Amino acid sequence: MTIQRHAFTRPSEEEIERLLYHMPAAVSWTENTWAANFGRSIIRQANRRRWAPSPKQLNIMRTMVSDLFSRGVKEEGELQVIED
Repeated sequence: MTIQRHAFTRPSEEEIERLLYHMPAAVSWTENTWAANFGRSIIRQANRRRWAPSPKQLNIMRTMVSDLFSRGVKEEGELQVIED
């Protein structure tokens, strides 16, 4: 996992929810022990009342979820559209 520096933008509640939703999958996909431990820690912290990720945590969360999706595309090949 390479930590990318995203320009800090205040996250919306929807973005935080989306990142948290995908965090368990990102934890299971990562081969980086530190990243897996970080993800599990974030999942636990998110249960706290009024918790919000710090800018550094948010950056790492964004990177982990981005890596999850980019890795999935690389391993599965091209995305295929299913038509009815």
